[in-house]
Amino acid sequence: MNQVDYLRISLIDRCNFRCQYCMPEGAELDYLLRQQLLTDEELLTLLNEVFIPVGFTRFRLTGGEPLLRPRLVELVRAIASLPQTQDLSMTTNGFLLAPMAQNLYDAGLRRINISLDSLDSEIFDNISGNRGRSRWQQVWDGILAAHRVGFDPLKLNVVVIPGVNDHEILDLAALTIDRQWHVRFIEFMPIGNGDLFGDRGWLSSAELRQRISDRWGLTESAIRGNGPADVFKIPGAKGTLGFISQMSECFCDRCNRMRLSADGWLRPCLLNETGQIDLKTALRSGVDPAELRTQVQDLLQIKPEINYKQRNSGTTGIYTRTMSQIGG
Repeated sequence: MNQVDYLRISLIDRCNFRCQYCMPEGAELDYLLRQQLLTDEELLTLLNEVFIPVGFTRFRLTGGEPLLRPRLVELVRAIASLPQTQDLSMTTNGFLLAPMAQNLYDAGLRRINISLDSLDSEIFDNISGNRGRSRWQQVWDGILAAHRVGFDPLKLNVVVIPGVNDHEILDLAALTIDRQWHVRFIEFMPIGNGDLFGDRGWLSSAELRQRISDRWGLTESAIRGNGPADVFKIPGAKGTLGFISQMSECFCDRCNRMRLSADGWLRPCLLNETGQIDLKTALRSGVDPAELRTQVQDLLQIKPEINYKQRNSGTTGIYTRTMSQIGG
């Protein structure tokens, strides 16, 4: 069993994009009210008195879009300054990043993942739901700002959609040749959006690797990350290529994470809510943090069983919510 020491923390369920694979067009979303979100103080209490004592030392801030969270820089500084924090990272769409990059870096954030599903502004805007108001350049400016201030590694996440952006695979992979960037190709996952792309389905990581290998060759990289990506590189390239294959190559057996939603639900699995714990309600009801630690430890004990059942279920999970509501 892998040590589960990595917590993905959703800071907010709102987003300033409406990416098709995350919030399908026409989906009705009931956003959380501010009072339903974990406060900064509650989150820090959970980290200090529950998660860190049971062994969590690596944290990723997600959303929705985490850059929309009020007082984000102060929260990053507080988490980064905890003596037990070994790694603090963030996943963002990058739209608001350029003016915030330096402050986030100075606060202690060192690693960042930015979504970049296309190098073509029109395709990018169609995927991200921003038709009529191009946002590609502002995202690109955010990527350049993150590179300039020193985020390393700087990762670019690409959800590959057949017939939409898969023709850009080689152009996106080429970003790693002269830059120490890490491009991660992610198989499209039908969570809450199974009918979105009709019969286009998804492309396997194996097919993507073959396309890239046919162009440049491809070797396994010695660099390994915290997550599920299989890492390769173009020979001689400064950066790497990661492939996240949740559809074709199940990695449940090496899952090392849990997820904390913006409203305080702890879930052991992206695709299975078995055993979830409502930590916010318990905390606000005055439940002793020691009791919460016991509940989290119990959930850690059954996580291998949950992973095993999910790995062998042959399904993509039991969620009815969209990816944006999960905080994946």
